Amino acid sequence: MKKLATTFLAAGIMASALAASSVILAVEVDDNLDKVNYKSSVWKNKQFSKITLYPQTTIEFNDKKANELNADNKAIEAEVAAVYNGSKIAFMIKWPDGTKNIQKGYATDVYSDGFAVQFASEYSNPTKLPYIGMGSEGRPVVIHLQKEAMGIFEPNGEGDVAHQVNPNQTDLFGKDLAKFKKSVKKLASNDYERSFVSEGFRSMTEIKDGSNDSYSRIGYATKGWEGTLSRALKDDYVNLDAGVIPVAFAVWDGAKMGRNGLKYLTPWLAVELDGKSSGEELLKALTKEPEGDAAKGKEIAAANCTSCHQLTSNDAANLMGPSLTNIGGYATVDYIKESLMKPSAVVVPGYNRNAHSNYAWYNLENGKRVSTMPDFSWMESGDIDNVVAYLKTLKAEVE
Repeated sequence: MKKLATTFLAAGIMASALAASSVILAVEVDDNLDKVNYKSSVWKNKQFSKITLYPQTTIEFNDKKANELNADNKAIEAEVAAVYNGSKIAFMIKWPDGTKNIQKGYATDVYSDGFAVQFASEYSNPTKLPYIGMGSEGRPVVIHLQKEAMGIFEPNGEGDVAHQVNPNQTDLFGKDLAKFKKSVKKLASNDYERSFVSEGFRSMTEIKDGSNDSYSRIGYATKGWEGTLSRALKDDYVNLDAGVIPVAFAVWDGAKMGRNGLKYLTPWLAVELDGKSSGEELLKALTKEPEGDAAKGKEIAAANCTSCHQLTSNDAANLMGPSLTNIGGYATVDYIKESLMKPSAVVVPGYNRNAHSNYAWYNLENGKRVSTMPDFSWMESGDIDNVVAYLKTLKAEVE
């Protein structure tokens, strides 16, 4: 894939803005960040910022048990720190989880705990960032995924087929079988680390062209996880060498059958690289509060949105459109406003399979997805702001 060009705004950042709790400060260090993990000394005495991850509720799963396990999900409060040097940037995230769940290659109904860090490939226009979670058409993202896994094959990197077979399918017994199992354990990798580029649901493509320079690890501490990612500041897919960059985090709870669209996630968060300039407009966009009247917006939403969308968990599920029950937690003000005024700007390509076939979320016109949601740009700007203000209130409380 060709390098995605990125331009940056050249204005300085005011010190008062840096005090905002929604800003994560990346501290410049001299340490080597190639193989950073959660035990590395680079994290000692570093400032951790509190972030909130909200349950993803856009699409109701076609899985009764998973839906029951996640019916009353609350938001999760986590902590994040960031550092960078001349070539790499690294993040550490700590989040609570009372159970340790490991991915197992021999079971299809066992799910693991894990985390992901997401970067926008293009962010020169802060009002048009990608759809959170999987990116969107024309607005790609890079996603680094790390899961807790048992020893798996491949990737021992040697194409060692003999060690991938079930021990019971060998002709080995006694000491020879014990020796074989020991060699399998030695060769197996417990590191489930993947990197993807994505432009929407069902478009995730693993990066295997050798251009991805990243390293991530995960470890279970007392009642919670610690995960780290280090990656190049610049590569063929993203350029993070700027004053402010947008970053999003996600975590999975294997005990609740978390996978794919069943996770906890943040909105785009502002990460300020200490000592670098540029990015004032991006910082403003990511820390912007809604300007409207949420009470008035609730009335407008009740009259215009409830026929297709579920707005709160107390409302009956409505499969004619995505659920908005947590939209205020993981969507920015600009994203919500764009969705109201230009609903076809970002169209999620997959929709709930339980929805009636006559109520598709979009139509294909000349190969392009066109939302079936009506355009609300006819509304007075004040009313749009009111609806945005109300939708920003739709988010779960912290557990």
